[in-house]
Amino acid sequence: MKRSMLGVLLVLTFVAVGIASAPPLTFTYSDVHANKTATETDTYAVNDAGVIAGDYLDSAGVQHAMILNGTKLTTVNNKQCEAITGSTGIQFYGINSAGTAAGWCTGAKTGTEIAFTYAKGKFTTIAYPKATGTEVNGINDKGDLVGIYFDTAGVQHAFSKIGSKYATIDVKGDTASEAWGIDNAGQITIYATNTAGDYDSFLLTGKKYKNIDNPAAKGGLGTIVHTPAPNGKGADIDGTYYDSAGNEHGWLLTGGKYYEVADPNGPNVSRADGLNDKLEIVGRYTDSSSGATVGFKATTKK
Repeated sequence: MKRSMLGVLLVLTFVAVGIASAPPLTFTYSDVHANKTATETDTYAVNDAGVIAGDYLDSAGVQHAMILNGTKLTTVNNKQCEAITGSTGIQFYGINSAGTAAGWCTGAKTGTEIAFTYAKGKFTTIAYPKATGTEVNGINDKGDLVGIYFDTAGVQHAFSKIGSKYATIDVKGDTASEAWGIDNAGQITIYATNTAGDYDSFLLTGKKYKNIDNPAAKGGLGTIVHTPAPNGKGADIDGTYYDSAGNEHGWLLTGGKYYEVADPNGPNVSRADGLNDKLEIVGRYTDSSSGATVGFKATTKK
């Protein structure tokens, strides 16, 4: 049956009106503190149940990995790790729907990176074959992992562990590749350093790299991609970009559009790290008065 031109024009008109009238995406921010005595809190990942994974510094300045379910804090320490301050202590960077967390620490005896998953009170060590150190950043609902490892020459490579199979991922023409997140379809977010010393970001599907560089990073140090939503569609991703002044800004890519994710308490020092299917984002900003890192959670509304 033939469709009249008038009917086609009417359909296109209604579609155009629908797109034009679509409300903008807005964010509501709230601080996340591990507990009342934590001096810093890093929130790196959030699953669909809203459970947050990351780390915190206690009142003595010692770093601990954490799982935060509402106000219920699970403090996690690993005997293999150094009890030191700073980002080289112990931290979780990913958490899946089953509550399995993934992260790494600095080995107390070796001083090298030790990666692991954590579930039901038990650690499972993750070590890329023949690597001098391994870090895990992301985990999906199947238990697949991504991160980085260092070879015997000290060169950094991204990697994936799908089931029991490890694979190296290096961005051609760039150096220091880092895989951050993996969704349930096996799509991987990865960033690397280009010849200008800036960051390039991609979504890797199979062997195909799709550029995820935020246009707002023009003139800055580039874009760092972080977490893809677990659903496996590859349409919702968050990360951080640098403006021309070197300031950090979080972002969310959804519906083909980049949105600024900047906590009002630290608009020029905000980073977006974790993302779930509800478009809930966790990240961090730097407090301007104390210089401490503060975790935040951002919820979205259309």
